[in-house]
Amino acid sequence: MRRQLLWLTAATTALVLAALLVPLVLLTRGHAADRATADATQRAQSLAAVVGRSLAHPDRRDGMEQVRTALDGVNGPGLPRSSVILPDGRSLGAPAPVTDAVRLARHGRAFLYAPEGGGRVALVPVQGITADPGAGVRSGGTAVVQVAVDQRQLYDGVLASWLAIAGIGAGLILLGLLVADRLGARLVGSTRRLASVADRLAAGDLAARAEPEGPPELRLVAVQLNHLASRIDELLAAERENAADLAHRLRTPVAVLRLDAEGLRDTAEAERIAADVAALERSVDEVIQSARHPLGGGAEDGTDGGAPAAEAGRTADLAALARERSAFWLPLAEDQDRTVAVDIPEQPVPVRVGETDLTAVLDVLLGNVFDHTPHGTAFRVAVRPDDDDGGGGGGVLVVEDDGPGFPSGDMTGRGTSGAGSTGLGLDIARRTARESGGEVVVAPAAAPVGDGPSGNGASGARITVRFGAPPAPEDVTAAP
Repeated sequence: MRRQLLWLTAATTALVLAALLVPLVLLTRGHAADRATADATQRAQSLAAVVGRSLAHPDRRDGMEQVRTALDGVNGPGLPRSSVILPDGRSLGAPAPVTDAVRLARHGRAFLYAPEGGGRVALVPVQGITADPGAGVRSGGTAVVQVAVDQRQLYDGVLASWLAIAGIGAGLILLGLLVADRLGARLVGSTRRLASVADRLAAGDLAARAEPEGPPELRLVAVQLNHLASRIDELLAAERENAADLAHRLRTPVAVLRLDAEGLRDTAEAERIAADVAALERSVDEVIQSARHPLGGGAEDGTDGGAPAAEAGRTADLAALARERSAFWLPLAEDQDRTVAVDIPEQPVPVRVGETDLTAVLDVLLGNVFDHTPHGTAFRVAVRPDDDDGGGGGGVLVVEDDGPGFPSGDMTGRGTSGAGSTGLGLDIARRTARESGGEVVVAPAAAPVGDGPSGNGASGARITVRFGAPPAPEDVTAAP
């Protein structure tokens, strides 16, 4: 923007100066010619007066010497060539032939003309002159005073005037560029500071505010940007409070479930349900804690920043958690006559996801199988290290079933569902995978998991979640 403003100022100033200075240049050239012409005419008239006084009376013997003396005074170096052409054709002063112009001037006409070689010639007749007073020639002849100005003398001083005009034009252009540069620097600086505040807001720093400065338009943008930041902060605070309040309301029914579990007669069943209720309570507490921390906030020790200290490294064993959650859902699968195939390696598969988030992804994907496929539909859970990128680390989770599959279209969008659900499950998996540096791929199942698909010939569904590699130990140590 700054460079464009400079180019625009230079072009505009040059056009304006061209419109003003070109006529001025032509005017100075014409003025120089007019000045030289006026000077030649004045010289010719002055000489004509001298010649008339000196040669008009035959009794004045020294008239010729006076004329020669006057001509020697005006024919200096660099001056116009002055001549007196006598009636008999002789010339005094600078040599001058008898031309048609001279003959025309002898008829008593004074005039100025431009010869073919350039310049100007002024002719002034002097009547009543004898050819030679000492020779007794009859009076009444006409002498002609001629002053010739060459091309250089005609435009003397024009080049210096043009250089002065060019210097003035260049100075004005430089002054305009200086003013435009200062103005551009002010505009660009204000714009960059506004962009910096917008970047900070986009990064989650909702306390960032812009200082209204610069031209009125940029000040208005700064004020509106501050208003937008305040409004976003208010909306996020309200959303966090609503989420926290909603999660807090869940504590009462969870407490009732815990009491009901404690009242069961079967001790083993009571302990299993109590453990599930305790896990549900922990999840509710984490929702409340996360919702009540500002976006992007957190203490420097990593304990009060909206995530537990155990999640600071964001590393979990995908294989271990997949075995645990598969075992958790296995009793329900047996109750619904589902065949479960588990392909999980014994060695750890570390991924760049916290245990809580990874557990939520596993429960979402497995819960979708139970929610959206008929009883008796087989499914498979597989885990493998991610070696597609040349051994860069990470892990891959695959959950596929023999159900009716997904309807056409992208089902990973938030709020998108083809079965009447909220459509948030796959979005949770997608967001978690993306934050770890991975992705989610939804496709038909590669092959039947059990004896065949149970969805009337449907091909089933296959969800592949790729998680990124965990951070290096030095990165975890250096993390705030």
